[in-house]
Amino acid sequence: MRALEGVTVVSVEQAIAAPLATRHLADLGARVIKVERPGGDFARHHDTTVNGLSSHFVWANRGKESVVLDLKDPGDAATMRALVLGADVFVQNLAPGAAARMGLGAEALRAAAPRLITCGISGYGTEGPYAHKKAYDLLVQCEAGVVSVTGTEAEPAKAGIPVADIAAAMYAFSGILTALFRREHTGEGAVLDISMLEALGEWMGFPLYYAQSGAAPPRTGARHAAIAPYGPFGVGDGSRVFLSVQNDREWRALCATVLGDPGLADDPRFAANPGRVANERELSAVIEAGFAGLDAAGALARLDAAGIANARLRTPEEFAAHPQLAARGRWTRVPSPAGTIPALKPPIDIDGEEPAMGPVPDVGEHTEAIRAELARARPAAAEEAS
Repeated sequence: MRALEGVTVVSVEQAIAAPLATRHLADLGARVIKVERPGGDFARHHDTTVNGLSSHFVWANRGKESVVLDLKDPGDAATMRALVLGADVFVQNLAPGAAARMGLGAEALRAAAPRLITCGISGYGTEGPYAHKKAYDLLVQCEAGVVSVTGTEAEPAKAGIPVADIAAAMYAFSGILTALFRREHTGEGAVLDISMLEALGEWMGFPLYYAQSGAAPPRTGARHAAIAPYGPFGVGDGSRVFLSVQNDREWRALCATVLGDPGLADDPRFAANPGRVANERELSAVIEAGFAGLDAAGALARLDAAGIANARLRTPEEFAAHPQLAARGRWTRVPSPAGTIPALKPPIDIDGEEPAMGPVPDVGEHTEAIRAELARARPAAAEEAS
């Protein structure tokens, strides 16, 4: 039995934040009913790179049942309410206030179903001057300060993945799990309020606290703003290797074993981390001079021998073929409307339990089956009431 088997989640969701949160619940065995607008979640149409399907959609939506409802239609709105009141968890990332206008506000739902856990995901939260402001990942990255600390000295940049969406998804996921656990003790549901801004604000921890000194950490490209050496370094074959030195013991090992210059460790410019950061350009030149006679493989081997953390820069295609993923059996395949497609297993490994990894649903694939299920449930509920 999977961890969340027997838990039913109903989600009015689109884009990434809510769908990714509920996909993690589905992977743990929850039944997830995804309610889509007519035409489907707009993330279905972002691209066609996965056998004609959207990469955004297949990533965040496996293992769900898709129901198409027009929530402005009274009949479909009644179907929606019946679905939610029969669920354990209700998730929505509608525009602020929209759920309440549809009769799906947290207070009204909890009054009718005290054990229900509701989770609303928004850009900026349910109150305050930004409550009704539209929010998408890049824009929240800007508001949270991520773009200001990402990129090079000359040019800021967004993160290459939707970190605001992912942060909100993961706090929604962990919050729902916490609320389910609490319900086992109290019998009561919960109201969860997750904002992308606050979720990403938590991930901004180091720059946020660093800035209390009066100056934010500078943008340093692929290098670290507060630790050195930490980043890319050129080697003799024209490529680059990445390394990270986290303490003075590792610094001495780098000097003696990798660079062959143990005396460098006591150079006043580099003996302690603050000096290495302040003199980072000179430090990089010294390290790259030491790597000039090595190719990437040789440099990485020498770093490994010295116990210095290191990496090579991989593309997404190279990551897909990563030997560590292959050795640990992290790839599988899942069904989809376009045939079976590769899928990376979720990073939560529970002893003796395989993730559900269900199919990616076609738009509205389960609408009629779930309508029929609700129709069968109504006479049974009426009989119980009598």
